[in-house]
Amino acid sequence: MARNKHPQETVNLIINTAYRLFLQKGYDHTSIQDIIQHLGGLSKGAIYHHFKSKEEILFAVMDKLSEGSYQILLNVKNRKDLNGKEKLKQIFKDSLNSPIQEELFVVTPSIGKNPIFLTTMLQETVKEGVPECVLPIIEEGIKDGSIHTQYPNALAEFIMITVNIWLNPMICECTLQQLYDKFKVFQQILLGFDLDIIDEEFLSRLLELASIRQNM
Repeated sequence: MARNKHPQETVNLIINTAYRLFLQKGYDHTSIQDIIQHLGGLSKGAIYHHFKSKEEILFAVMDKLSEGSYQILLNVKNRKDLNGKEKLKQIFKDSLNSPIQEELFVVTPSIGKNPIFLTTMLQETVKEGVPECVLPIIEEGIKDGSIHTQYPNALAEFIMITVNIWLNPMICECTLQQLYDKFKVFQQILLGFDLDIIDEEFLSRLLELASIRQNM
């Protein structure tokens, strides 16, 4: 059998195809055969040469999804002109205004109804987003005096899980009024830590994205 001279191109094709199908149909309703039919002639063997299972493809897709978001976090984390609290506020602003957000809100089904997708997303949030980005920023804020907490790791997890899961309309479906109420609760809790890092601009953008899903 002829050897594939461009294996990474094949891997990327599989990931990109699966990514599109998972978002359109949901992980549970996408079969390996569905992916094959959109690969332009590649065989089932080509898939299993690179991935042992559909679940393994899912993890590769999740890595792809997280790349852009974590790059935003890293860019803010490495800035020298902001203190810790200012970096947290900038993260929220840059993440919500990222160009990929509207596309995701348009094409993504309810992640909350897709348990494997949801579990993977939660694990990625806690295992990567917290220790690599948010926790170091909070610890930096403690050192520069802009953030006051005795529980930096717990605060970092709380912030990431709240924003990425509880306030995410793709996961926790709710009315705009309910989302507004949840935002206000989150805002009040953060103010208890003297973290005035989410404002009306954040709320406006969040409601705008949620409206996209409700109008689909």
